[in-house]
Amino acid sequence: MLIPCLIVAIVFHEFAHGYSALLLGDTTARDAQRLSLNPIRHVDPVGTLLVPGALAMVGAPVFGWAKPVPVRQDRLDNPRFGMMAVAAAGPGSNFVLALIGAIALGLFFPAGAQITSSGSEMSLIADGAGETLLVQSGMFYFILINVFLGVFNLLPIPPFDGSHIAEGLLPPSLARSYRKLRPYGMTLFFGLVALTWFAPEWGVLANTIGPPVNWALMQYLDIATAVAGG
Repeated sequence: MLIPCLIVAIVFHEFAHGYSALLLGDTTARDAQRLSLNPIRHVDPVGTLLVPGALAMVGAPVFGWAKPVPVRQDRLDNPRFGMMAVAAAGPGSNFVLALIGAIALGLFFPAGAQITSSGSEMSLIADGAGETLLVQSGMFYFILINVFLGVFNLLPIPPFDGSHIAEGLLPPSLARSYRKLRPYGMTLFFGLVALTWFAPEWGVLANTIGPPVNWALMQYLDIATAVAGG
């Protein structure tokens, strides 16, 4: 159930990068035939299938990545702010998908249902709604994965989208110094993956992005409850 939700979230995330770049003057993604919703064009066997599948099996938070959509910053109409917009479009698409999922989730419950999360177990409780169905659980996980992916990508760690946003916000002198961290970004990223995978008891992700993810998740579930008439 988690893998299809993750694939949809990642594909739209990468498409949003490419399409926003096209709107801002860079045709690189379109020229590389990456401006597509076809998952095959975006799936990374390791990041989209192997890593999230393994994390799901060990009960760790599920996340992954796709092949990055190529973007040429120098081709954007406004390279500095254009790159910020392109970077923000990816997480933005995930938050929009989460909103769509919340509305759909609310429509699947009867009036008066109270939809909440039990937190770490990622289960769904719907008071007065009877037994939770598979499709309802799937929608819940779809919301959760999109929220997690959106927040996770806003971390200011290269090559995450948050690093491009932070770089655009910094004064030019500090931005140049910050740019020098790019070669070490993937090392730090895989360090986070290793800690999450092999030392889940440390709660590396739970103590960093856990609070904003949980807060955002509750806002979306409140929307689902409102749609259900709860």
